[in-house]
Amino acid sequence: MSAAALAAHAGAGQYQVLADRADGTVVRCGEVVVKAHAGDGDPSALGVRIRIAGDPALAGVLLPPLRTGLGQVDGRPVSLWPYGAPVDPDHPEDAPWEAAAELLAALHRTPLRPLPTPMPPMRGPAKLARALHRLATAYPDPDPERATGPAAAPGAGGSAGSRPGRDRDAVRLVRSVWAAAGTLPGWARGEGVQPEGGVLCHGDLHLGQLVRIAGPAGWQWRLIDVDDLGLGAPAWDLARPAAWYAAGLLDPPTWLRFLDAYRAAGGPAAGPPGSDPWPELDVAARALTVQTAALALAKAAREERRLDDVERLMVEACVRIAALPADLELLAPS
Repeated sequence: MSAAALAAHAGAGQYQVLADRADGTVVRCGEVVVKAHAGDGDPSALGVRIRIAGDPALAGVLLPPLRTGLGQVDGRPVSLWPYGAPVDPDHPEDAPWEAAAELLAALHRTPLRPLPTPMPPMRGPAKLARALHRLATAYPDPDPERATGPAAAPGAGGSAGSRPGRDRDAVRLVRSVWAAAGTLPGWARGEGVQPEGGVLCHGDLHLGQLVRIAGPAGWQWRLIDVDDLGLGAPAWDLARPAAWYAAGLLDPPTWLRFLDAYRAAGGPAAGPPGSDPWPELDVAARALTVQTAALALAKAAREERRLDDVERLMVEACVRIAALPADLELLAPS
């Protein structure tokens, strides 16, 4: 996708590339952001998602588009947005966990009836299915007996020229990710329809999906990126921080700040204040763990390197999930 063509679509000559991936190219032109969405998606569903983002009922939750209609550049759907300041990755201590939780709670409480229809499903399970497909492509025959090469575990460090796809231990970890995926109900892996009911969900919540904009009351946070927005289980939007907490990547005080803020704001997932959140969060948290680990292994194999510290922790979490009792009662949302 040509970044210059996207800038021209916005009527600008100068631009800054913010992201350039297969699922989206984003450029900034002054105070306007242009996004080229994935070309293999459902354009009608994307159109509904863009219109939902522009609905007045969500003005305090989602960053509204500059136009509720989609354009097209080089055969891909394109949308226009105001620029918002992202979370500063160099200052994790200032991460807006409470703001993220409050925005999610407001999103999940939004009445569905006035919103544009037909409401598409939240695409979280579809993203897990895509991650597993990438893992299968990177490791088409995950059999340790067929593996060759050094048996060193693919942890942090190691030789940049090592080939994780040929390490017996790396293949063992791949098998653990598949086993962890097998503990999930089919709908969580993108197989079949999601459970009935549900609320309006973001579908891909992480801190990179928040930006600050200037408002009458000062700087305010808003959620961005509605490509996965839709009807689904609200626990999915809490799954990534829950998975990070379970894997040891998010410290307990930060996790509790996020969880307590969500509950205090009336969020419908995770149970009432003071209760155990895991009966509601378990399936979604395991699903995000599997998704993250699958992408980590696939990326490491493609780049012919070993897993970094963060990736290793998520893969090791899958090893623990895979060791759960076979008769585990899946706590899927009803």
